[in-house]
Amino acid sequence: MSMNKENEQQFSTKEVRVVPYDPQWKAEFEKIRAMIQSCIGDYLETIEHVGSTSVEGLGAKPVIDLDAVLKHKEDLPKVIEQLGKYGYVHQGDLGLPGREAFFRPRDYDEQEKSVIKYHFYVCHKEAKPYLEHIAFRDYLRTHPQARDEYQRIKQELAQQYRYDVDTYCEHKTAFVRSILQKCGL
Repeated sequence: MSMNKENEQQFSTKEVRVVPYDPQWKAEFEKIRAMIQSCIGDYLETIEHVGSTSVEGLGAKPVIDLDAVLKHKEDLPKVIEQLGKYGYVHQGDLGLPGREAFFRPRDYDEQEKSVIKYHFYVCHKEAKPYLEHIAFRDYLRTHPQARDEYQRIKQELAQQYRYDVDTYCEHKTAFVRSILQKCGL
């Protein structure tokens, strides 16, 4: 089942809001990881917390990013089917081959929200988007100056493009690419 443009816009981020690092993000990741593990754990090698919320001390939009890594990439059709049974909508690769996006609308129901907002991807372990997520996360975790510079850039962009998440993301790209180059990607 694929998501149409209207539904995608309905559940997309409406405002760019970078908040200070929250240690609770680790616990939120664990709650979401356990949910996903219970749905498709037999097909997975690991579930990684990626994105800014995974870097201690880094402010972020309060959205958890997760990459679930397949043991065998040929299991993807089974995973899509299994996740569908739990209410997840397959959004496709969103232009990034090797990384499939999923969304579960009921997790964002304001009355029944069970977890913090999250972005959930299923990847294979050689997929470029997955390798980049891990490299960028690990670099920022071990290089406080780079983490702090990224924080400064994100805060400036969030003020400048508060209601334009696409432009906010586009303007972070040069910094992200420079870090990935340092990582050999």
